Amino acid sequence: MILSGYRSFDPQLICCPMSGYHDARAVTNSPLSHPRYDDGSYVRTNRSVLSVIEIVDTGLVWRNPKPYLRAAHTWHPCVNHLGDGRLVATFDIGQAVESLDYRTSFAHSDDEGRTWSDPQRMLAEPVCERATSHSVRVGLMDNGELFGMGGLMYRDDPEAGIINHESLGMGEMDVIRTRSADGGRTWGVAQIVKMPLVGPAFEVCHAPMALRDGRWLWPAATWRDWNGDAAGGMRAIAVVSEDQGATWGDHLEVMDDYANGVFHWEQSMIELADGRLLAICWRYHEPSGRSVPNHFAISADGRTFDEPRACGFNGETAKLTRLNDGRILCLYRHAERSGLWANVSEIDGDDWINQDEAPVWQGATSAMRGVDTGGDELSALKFGFPSSTLLSNGEVFAVFWCTEDCVNNIRWVRLRTT
Repeated sequence: MILSGYRSFDPQLICCPMSGYHDARAVTNSPLSHPRYDDGSYVRTNRSVLSVIEIVDTGLVWRNPKPYLRAAHTWHPCVNHLGDGRLVATFDIGQAVESLDYRTSFAHSDDEGRTWSDPQRMLAEPVCERATSHSVRVGLMDNGELFGMGGLMYRDDPEAGIINHESLGMGEMDVIRTRSADGGRTWGVAQIVKMPLVGPAFEVCHAPMALRDGRWLWPAATWRDWNGDAAGGMRAIAVVSEDQGATWGDHLEVMDDYANGVFHWEQSMIELADGRLLAICWRYHEPSGRSVPNHFAISADGRTFDEPRACGFNGETAKLTRLNDGRILCLYRHAERSGLWANVSEIDGDDWINQDEAPVWQGATSAMRGVDTGGDELSALKFGFPSSTLLSNGEVFAVFWCTEDCVNNIRWVRLRTT
């Protein structure tokens, strides 16, 4: 079955100049003036530039066609543009967000994302002798392969989830890798990756990426074990391969504020036109149970990152795309407003300069509020994890998961920025 045309809203043109931003630090001026924090630092904005973010079209990659018959929800998509109008999307499907049948599937489009094939399971079963579930993120690499890195979660106790909702720890898991040499039609057997650092567990938040110097990176984060022990903290890192994914023998430190109760989740990293690396993180403040405004960090040498600084917005699961004109598109679940939002910015030297912000999808309000346990609130989120690629005409093709009519589906949007 080919899915197309399912809509919750019509395409629209949104023109929205940036308003003031807030940070966990006290703002010493009006929200409509140039944002300045009580430590004297500024978040730069350029209000002389009126950007336009246009939603060209929207539809579905996949939605459970018979929700009245069986439970099947979906999360965590990645999308890659293979050329000649061909796209491949990967996403997780399960009865529930931590169900025993949680697995990664893939689907293809031959018309730049307007219609999609039925999903197929990525990895052959059984992956190993123990009961497992898995989640894999996929990137298009410099050798033409699609390469996936993910988590293999061991599910020996059928009554236990992936996350301990009280300790916010993760169950036993291994990092795995797989690859496809035929555009994602077939996938290799999953192989366990020996990680170069102690997690004890690892967040699966990012597709592998190839740098122009030949290294491959997999941005991730260290995570607590089931009992809440965090030998490696809850910090953003990136593991490094010098042999196109065969081994991962080194890592980069990206962001860390665990000593102050701040976790760095679901980072996004891109390589800028000048070869520098730019990373952004969702920052979760455990004592309050709430998300706090994003930070970004830049690496000039591709190995060490500067001290993180404020971006000027509060967005969970923020993901970056470098546009053809060098500006940055960031998609995120807004922590203070409803829906998925887009931010257009530029990197001027070491400064992040915001130009525009606009909603892309406003079907729900969902964020970490500090009302329930962190594990409960994570499992109750209603949308997120955007992933984007550039089409041949320069438009952005983005996918994200969202709950619509009580079913989690993968929605796509085509965006044009001017």
